[in-house]
Amino acid sequence: MSNRLIVFDCDGTLVDSQHSICTAMVRTFEEAKLPPPDRLAILSAVGLSLPVAMARLLPQADRDYHDHLADRYKLAFQAMRREQGVQEPLYPGMAELVMELDAAGWLLGVATGKSDRGLNLCLTHHGIIDRFVTLQTADRHPSKPHPSMLLTAMAEAGAAPDTTIMIGDTSFDIDMALAAGVRAIGVGWGYHLPDELVAAGAHAVAMDSGQLRGHIGAP
Repeated sequence: MSNRLIVFDCDGTLVDSQHSICTAMVRTFEEAKLPPPDRLAILSAVGLSLPVAMARLLPQADRDYHDHLADRYKLAFQAMRREQGVQEPLYPGMAELVMELDAAGWLLGVATGKSDRGLNLCLTHHGIIDRFVTLQTADRHPSKPHPSMLLTAMAEAGAAPDTTIMIGDTSFDIDMALAAGVRAIGVGWGYHLPDELVAAGAHAVAMDSGQLRGHIGAP
């Protein structure tokens, strides 16, 4: 019998990191003497691996320059951490839900466009890293919506597609879930509109942690 697994996206699903992401992106573009994208454009690319996000934000540039900007973004974010300027608060009710799901016997994972370092710092800061049995990041996988992160998470957790749920705030998360053959639940408090999640094929969309608990059926 396969284990039950819930995989969360991080930015826009577990934590609200939009201020830090937008600030780091604006710094990156300004340091490169480029006009920075507007806030909505930046948020629309959250969840993608950094080079893919840069290609979306600056399509006229070539791949090498996208990689360069991705490296500059990482440096900008690291500088903000040193300045204690990174803000990644948990969304209301998410810490409690993670604890409840863990106690109810669900295995938990994360699939994110963050780096290994960024994800570990974030989850450790909030005291929940030990609740997750599998952590998949952009350091080791193709960008969402490729299903690699979910396929690896299921393999590590001993779960099957029919016993796995993906929870995320972007159409990239929903597309990844469907590509991996798992149930997709969207959250309406993140960076893509609920209508976008429905259009992508989400099986349900929650507007708060209580609704999310109900859609999961837990505990």
